[in-house]
Amino acid sequence: MGVDGSSGPLQAPRGTRDVLWPASWRWELLVARFAALAQRSGFGLVLNPMFEDVRVFRRGIGDDSEVVGKEMYELTDRGGRPLALRPEGTASVVRSFVQHRPPVPYKAWYVTPAFRYERAAAGRYRQHHQLGVEALGTDDPDLDVEVVALAAGFIGSLGLTAVELAVNSMGCADCRPAYVALLLAHLDEHRDELCDEHRERYRVNTLRVLDCKTDACRGATAGAPRLVDHLDEACATHFARVLDGLTAAGLPHRLEPRLVRGFDYYTRTTFELAATALDAAQNAVGGGGRYNGLVEQLGGPPTPGIGFGIGIERVLLACDAEGVFDPPAPAPRAFVVDLTGGTAARDLVAELRRAGLGAERAYDGRSLKAQLKQADRSGAPLALIVGPDEAAAGEVTVRSLRGGGDQRRVRRADVVGVVVGAGGGVGVDDDEETTP
Repeated sequence: MGVDGSSGPLQAPRGTRDVLWPASWRWELLVARFAALAQRSGFGLVLNPMFEDVRVFRRGIGDDSEVVGKEMYELTDRGGRPLALRPEGTASVVRSFVQHRPPVPYKAWYVTPAFRYERAAAGRYRQHHQLGVEALGTDDPDLDVEVVALAAGFIGSLGLTAVELAVNSMGCADCRPAYVALLLAHLDEHRDELCDEHRERYRVNTLRVLDCKTDACRGATAGAPRLVDHLDEACATHFARVLDGLTAAGLPHRLEPRLVRGFDYYTRTTFELAATALDAAQNAVGGGGRYNGLVEQLGGPPTPGIGFGIGIERVLLACDAEGVFDPPAPAPRAFVVDLTGGTAARDLVAELRRAGLGAERAYDGRSLKAQLKQADRSGAPLALIVGPDEAAAGEVTVRSLRGGGDQRRVRRADVVGVVVGAGGGVGVDDDEETTP
């Protein structure tokens, strides 16, 4: 029994999980692909703290949001400072922009764990992981198109085809209040039809009723006025340019008047990518939008911005549903089997790795049978066997593990070249005799 009175092995906290090799290989490739696409679009990596002053998220996301009100992990450190684990990526990136004031346009990408206390479900964990970008310093709608195209292009690069792009405009501080008043009047008339949660809270954050997935709220808002029909001239012109750019870029999209996202900071363009191969309640794989007032909310000068976040777990779930992006984990090019005490394996593995070749070996002086079994399990195409006879002759036996067991002896000095040239086999000449 442990000092805390518990017994048995410790496990990962509820709502979290471990991702082990080789399953983690997909994660490596996913992040690398995103990094390459982001860099091509002019975005550079930004690294932010995992926790922030709690005010970063209270000001940025909004005290009335479900994330801040119900899901955010808050703590007080030993110095009495109120902190919060990052529930999303945007607010942290914007806080760092306000603090450091890099030149604009500032274009950053990130990969980060995010923490939300919510009931775990498929593709949704209390610690999940996000890829995202943020671009600050310009309100040009063409940048909106670039950002949406980057998100959609990344999703498409994984082989996903059953994904829909929905777009909307949230208007701005000048035109949105008048629309909210219209929506509020409509909801007042249909209050009794709303779901239990929004029947009590629809006046606190009126727009979020539009995004509610319950049949009750969707029915109550079916005839509600649409925000897109009440944009002022500047917002309408901006949105028209975005829609035109998406069409020009060949990105199929649909207008979704209900799309308001979940955070208070969104203005003008909002968008979401939904994987239709997943259950409708949990099919959003990414989304984002413009947030032209967020920098000011966090203490900076007026600075427009736009970005998105993509959930890694949810994207991989969509890939599983469509049967795509399931690359085999890489195997070493050779596995060294040493029957002479381990020194030969130590030196040969090091030499192969210096030459840029993946190489593995066994440890603890295991038997020939055990080492060959481990070599086969490694996926390596070649076993490099060094026994007493080979060591005395300055040679190595090169055995194919994937091509019928062909083998030959080569000079120790030639092993690296043989492995390079062999590819998936031993590389035996047609007229060369092989030993059993």
